[in-house]
Amino acid sequence: MPESFNILVQRGLRSFLASMFSCILLLAFVVVLFPACDGKKDKGAGAPVERSFPPMPTVPSMITDANESYEYIATHFWDAFLGKSYPCDSSLVNGVRNLEVEKAFGMYAALLEKNCSRDFATKAMSGLFNSVERFGKENDSSNVFGFFEKMVPKFLYDPNSPYRDEDLYLPYVSGLSVSDLVSEDMKQAYSYDASMCSINRAGTPAADFSFTDLKGRRHNLHGIKAGHTLLFFSNPGCHACKEIMEKIEGNKVLQTLISDGKLAVVNVYIDRDITEWKALAKDYPASWYSGYDQDYSIRSGVKYNVRAIPSLYLLDSEKNVVLKDAPEERIIQYLEKIR
Repeated sequence: MPESFNILVQRGLRSFLASMFSCILLLAFVVVLFPACDGKKDKGAGAPVERSFPPMPTVPSMITDANESYEYIATHFWDAFLGKSYPCDSSLVNGVRNLEVEKAFGMYAALLEKNCSRDFATKAMSGLFNSVERFGKENDSSNVFGFFEKMVPKFLYDPNSPYRDEDLYLPYVSGLSVSDLVSEDMKQAYSYDASMCSINRAGTPAADFSFTDLKGRRHNLHGIKAGHTLLFFSNPGCHACKEIMEKIEGNKVLQTLISDGKLAVVNVYIDRDITEWKALAKDYPASWYSGYDQDYSIRSGVKYNVRAIPSLYLLDSEKNVVLKDAPEERIIQYLEKIR
């Protein structure tokens, strides 16, 4: 690899990972207690020896493509951490502080989301599960498997996580649903989560449904024509929904896309009591398609996995899913690039 290219890649990675460290420290959902080791400690041993999370892998000199460099780092990100069994207790995971492992996973998730293709990213998550499960089977006194079992959904499946990504979580939870290291009750729960994550995956057609607007007119999602469609599941009294509405209304790029017919916002209320919705629906922007699910098919069926309100989906012109239940910042950043 030419020295100048290697320096640029390494600088970019250092900058990227450093920013991830700062962001993760601000996430309240990360600060949680994880279980101690299930097994026993070595007899006669004192306090477990603490180590730092291993440095990120060094890209071989023969790799000169930036994308291949990111993929190499993602592929080998956990090798050193899982390469040997270390002592653990309530504050250490395989010898590393809980928070350091959480920060590392946050960087790993961001690396997959920002710098790798979706196909590679999902395969990488499947590979990570296989590595963690294998480590757990070979080291039955380690807390690694149990720690990851709780950490991964906290990042990728918690509705409040800025890293939430059902498509990335699917290969991991699919592994949990059949793992010998998971109880039968939890296998059933993970199997259900996997089935729900399989609905409306990125790259597949979004499930069609009808909704009724304030004037009583019936619309179909697939009947709305636009370059992109922002599907917004909201409630009229939801503070977070109002904040998203204000962000969309205050973004000049998005407003131009809407006025030019390149973006349609489909804002749908999916609960039964429509009295409050009808009272407040007039406050929604006139340029949006706003309505309610008159059949209650989204809540009662399995068309969409709406685990919390608000929930946002971005669809392309053919109504294929581009981003699924994604944070608004990620969707806005995507839309700002299509102009």
